[in-house]
Amino acid sequence: MNERTADAMHARLLPWETETGKPCFLSTNGGPSVLSRLADEMEAVQLSMGADVLKEASKVLSDPLSPHAEVRYAGVRLAECLRDALRVAESRGMRLPVPDFEEPENGSENAAEGA
Repeated sequence: MNERTADAMHARLLPWETETGKPCFLSTNGGPSVLSRLADEMEAVQLSMGADVLKEASKVLSDPLSPHAEVRYAGVRLAECLRDALRVAESRGMRLPVPDFEEPENGSENAAEGA
């Protein structure tokens, strides 16, 4: 494994983007830092806000008489929250340890499928 690959394995996707919309990454040695704690707090806020927006949007969307502007606003906010939640999930997924898989022995995979 070269040095660049090792750095990429420790890069954390942050819950915000650059001004041009590109993802931000934090290169760490896996230990906690001020910026990683800030990112953790930001992710928690984003997920909490998503739950709040979902609760309020559900009220608007369940009322067939909701004005078009309110429905559109709810949809825009839901899309923003979904984007944030997907970024949090991606970031957290990238930080999960890679499991050690052993190659199945000859025939053991087929035996499991036939059961």
